[in-house]
Amino acid sequence: MISIENISKWYSDFRVLTDCTTSVKKGEVVVVCGPSGSGKSTLIKCVNGLEPVQEGRITVDGDEVTAKHANLTALRSRIGMVFQHFELYPHMSVLENLCLAQEKVLGRSRSEAVARAEKLLARVGMADHVKKYPSQLSGGQQQRIAIARSLAMDPIAMLFDEPTSALDPEMIKEVLDVMVELAQEGMTMMVVTHEMGFARKVADRVIFMDEGAIIEDRPTTEFFDNPVSERAKDFLSKILNH
Repeated sequence: MISIENISKWYSDFRVLTDCTTSVKKGEVVVVCGPSGSGKSTLIKCVNGLEPVQEGRITVDGDEVTAKHANLTALRSRIGMVFQHFELYPHMSVLENLCLAQEKVLGRSRSEAVARAEKLLARVGMADHVKKYPSQLSGGQQQRIAIARSLAMDPIAMLFDEPTSALDPEMIKEVLDVMVELAQEGMTMMVVTHEMGFARKVADRVIFMDEGAIIEDRPTTEFFDNPVSERAKDFLSKILNH
């Protein structure tokens, strides 16, 4: 579903990603973890062309993201993206947030868009909030709306960029529960997160990054039980013991 081949990226003379290669099969859940500044978020943003790369090749479901004349608008309509800070339209109600792209990008009728929105809001436990605006909702509620908005586009894969890091601890579980359910239903997912409990429970594989490079890319149980690199061992000892 997602193929990342030898990608490298620079900001001026600062190298952010170095020769990163991995892939995600259909229905697979891959967690990307590592210390702050390791390139995790940049890697995932490259998958749908939000960040251009200077070297390498990325394809999603056979379409090359890194091609010179790639239709990124069409591509992004097929890949759901959930950000750390929700990115909802503040001047629109919950319902309008879910309907806008369905109507403008997918060409759905108003009634089709509303029906799909209402179904997904019920699924993420937000059916009673359709008329509210983002400012009237908690962080956890806003993130569940953001997930529903992405799902409304019927994506072939979902990308999550630290979806719980801006939330209060009490709100994290309600968002992770929705993500666990998605994974169990077979959604292809790449998730940048520090939530190691989620990774252990749901991920098929874990990618560990440091200083812009993929250090480990292994089945979840192997990564947690027997990390190979000293850097991963050090990272896990700190993050799992606190």
